[in-house]
Amino acid sequence: MRAAFYISDGTAITSEVFGHALLSLFPMEFDHDTISFVETVEKAEAAKIKINKAAKRTGMPPLVFHTFVNNDIRKIIDSCDGVIYNFLEHFVAPLEKELQLDAKPTAHRTHSIHENSYDYRIDAVNYSLANDDGSNVTNYEHADVILVGVSRSGKTPTSLYLALQYGIKAANYPFTDDDMDDLTLPDFLKPHKKKLFGLTIDAQRLIDIRGERLANSKYSSARQCRMEVREVEKLYKKEKIPFLNSTKFSVEEISAKILNETGLQRYKY
Repeated sequence: MRAAFYISDGTAITSEVFGHALLSLFPMEFDHDTISFVETVEKAEAAKIKINKAAKRTGMPPLVFHTFVNNDIRKIIDSCDGVIYNFLEHFVAPLEKELQLDAKPTAHRTHSIHENSYDYRIDAVNYSLANDDGSNVTNYEHADVILVGVSRSGKTPTSLYLALQYGIKAANYPFTDDDMDDLTLPDFLKPHKKKLFGLTIDAQRLIDIRGERLANSKYSSARQCRMEVREVEKLYKKEKIPFLNSTKFSVEEISAKILNETGLQRYKY
C-alpha cells in the first residue's frame, strides 16, 4: 500500500487537510501517517528515516505533504526518498507578487491561539454542552442556531462540531415519542423560530442506528422510526423550518450546509 505522510513544524492540520483532499480524488487505499511538531533538525532527521523506511518496505516512494516554514528543516525532509508536495511554495510567491508584500512565515501561526476566535469557540462548546438534547430550554436567546429533529438524527455531534470548529453557539432539541400524537412546535421554541434548523434522516438508516443502541424495542422499530421521520418532516414544512437530510453526509458536510444556508458568522481564525 502506498504510504502518505503529512508533516509540519506545527499541528500538521493544514498538511492533512490539503493532502487528504487531493488523495480523495483517487480510488485507492493509502497508509496515512501524520508527523506533527517537527521543530528541530533532530526531529526532521527522525521523520526522514521513517519516510525512507516506508519507501524501502513498500518499494514505492511515499507521498510527502508538508508545510514547513523553517528552511533548514524543510531541506532535510525534501531530501528524503519520498515525492514531495510543499503547498506553501506553490502559493507564497504568487501572493507576494499580488499583495506586493514579502511573506514572513512563523511556525504555528495558522492554528495557534487567536484570542477572539479561541474564546468564541470555548464559550460556544460550553454553551452547546449545557444545551444538549433539550436539557436546558431557558436560555435559547443566546443561541446562534437551534437544531431540532428526532433522536439519533445527528443533532449532538453537529452542535458540538459547529461550536468547536466555528465558535457557533448551537443548542439542540429532540422531538420524542411523547410529542408525536400531535406534533407541534413547543411554545418555548416559537420566539426563536428564526434560529431553528431541522435535521431529518432516512427511516432505514434511523432503524439501523437505533437498533445498535437499543435493539428489539419500540424506539428502534421500523414502524416507530418511519412515523417519527414522517411527522417531523411534516412539521418542518408546515412551519417553514429549513431542514436537511443527514443520511449521506458527514458531520463536517452537515455543518457546512447549515452555515451556508443560515449565513452564520464563523470564528475559526
